[in-house]
Amino acid sequence: MSGRGLLRRCKFCGKEIKPAEGMMYVKSDGTIWYFCSSKCRKNMINLRRSPKRFKWASV
Repeated sequence: MSGRGLLRRCKFCGKEIKPAEGMMYVKSDGTIWYFCSSKCRKNMINLRRSPKRFKWASV
């Protein structure tokens, strides 16, 4: 089994997340968001920022 299918993308910056790394956020409607770091998670959820406005976020 190759590990190729297990890579996830960060919801905020688009960076690939390896297995056993990053964070998974489950919304109340059942939608699952993956984040590579707390920086991305805080910007998306707590501060409600759009990744289009940041150069370091390439989404």
